[in-house]
Amino acid sequence: MPRKSVLFSSILRPSCSGQGQPSMGERGGGASGSRDLIFQDGCLISGSLEALIEHLVPTVDYYPDVSAWIWRKKTYIFTFLLSSRVFTPPHDLLARVGQICLEQRQQLEARSEKAELKSFSAKIVQLLKQWTEAFPYDFQDEKAMAELKAITYRLTQCEEENGTVKKAITQMMQSLLLSLAARSQLQELREKLRSPAVDKGPVLKAKPPATQKDILGMCCDPLVLAQQLTHIELERVSSIHPEDLMQIISHVDSRDNHRCRGDLTKTYSLEAYDNWFNCLSMLVATEVCRVVKKKHRTRMLEFFIDVARECFNIGNFNSMMAIISGMNLSPVARLKKTWSKVKTAKFDVLEHHMDPSSNFCNYRTALQGATQRSQMANSNREKIVIPVFNLFVKDIYFLHKIHTNHLPNGHINFKKFWEISRLIHEFMTWTQVECPFEKDKKIQSYLLTAPIYSEEALFIASFESEGPENHMEKDSWKTLRTTLLNRA
Repeated sequence: MPRKSVLFSSILRPSCSGQGQPSMGERGGGASGSRDLIFQDGCLISGSLEALIEHLVPTVDYYPDVSAWIWRKKTYIFTFLLSSRVFTPPHDLLARVGQICLEQRQQLEARSEKAELKSFSAKIVQLLKQWTEAFPYDFQDEKAMAELKAITYRLTQCEEENGTVKKAITQMMQSLLLSLAARSQLQELREKLRSPAVDKGPVLKAKPPATQKDILGMCCDPLVLAQQLTHIELERVSSIHPEDLMQIISHVDSRDNHRCRGDLTKTYSLEAYDNWFNCLSMLVATEVCRVVKKKHRTRMLEFFIDVARECFNIGNFNSMMAIISGMNLSPVARLKKTWSKVKTAKFDVLEHHMDPSSNFCNYRTALQGATQRSQMANSNREKIVIPVFNLFVKDIYFLHKIHTNHLPNGHINFKKFWEISRLIHEFMTWTQVECPFEKDKKIQSYLLTAPIYSEEALFIASFESEGPENHMEKDSWKTLRTTLLNRA
């Protein structure tokens, strides 16, 4: 079900709070650049790349998002830094920002405006601070780090009177290096991690020994298991960063040909999280199909239905969808005798929530409710929102596909990137929630390392539990037996 194509049909909304049209005292892209920025109802909707870059750089009497930053809302700065990588690599953008800064500094120095020079320097440091905090991994690139050091070095050259700017730069660089070190450690950890072992099952006998543990032997409380799944989800999704999600656009964009350094790492973050979904689905199917007795299989199915229900109540929609997908895999779905003993009322409700019709309308309604609960929450327990990642990715993908990057006049379609930024910023807000549930290492270890059956082994186990009922199934079973006997 989650692999089906989803059409993104939402209408673009001007998600640009605090973005009023520049007044005479503000700069909307410089003397010439301001004419290359188009506003609609006080919202910036398009502009040339150069004008958008100039709109990013502060002046003595202008700072982008000044009111929004006070309220800790990322608007133009976040949106442009996020979307600009579709058109130019971060190190090139940083080089252009540095060039504009240098030109403005030279003008101020020529007028001997020391007070204004200090104010300007402080604003540039603030911009760089926001950049390094929001997108620290841009500076894994040696070129970007070199440009950053060049800009900060020039800023410190006018600091004879006091070291305020130098102190701010030192603190910024220390925080950046800590973030990069943490990223490096995470990458090393990823290299050590391995996907769960795939159990292909013994020849023509996929059933496990009676003494082999199953999930019910580790945890028989659906709520506890749902909480441990939520732990794993939040830990894994926290490794995804805004620039990673922009790879969804970068990899399908045929007009912009550049590729930023680190693309493979960023793609890995997305693929690793998607792989977790697939592993969980296969684990659910394995746990059901490996059970010998029908009564115990029935209990296993009802247990996973209850786990999925608890995931829904928590706001963990990704695990919920993975569990439902696992139970809908053919080796499980074909077990009609087992399903006939299951009380399916709860399962029907879950499938209703994940009904793919009308672009998953029911799921989106539930997600909106969870989002509103999160926004008004007083505890981390109520803040949890883990969307179905596959659908979230498709939303961004189709939003990108149905709206062009450039308008007929050559301007960048910034209205499109406001909406993409809104989706990504909302997602990043959800990933920063600290899991409030107590961690159970034994249960998590089982979920992450328990062997899962291959698709072939799942069908063998399924056919051994309930024999083939039609010609197609009989042919499949015969082919499987022949293949495995020859392999043996």
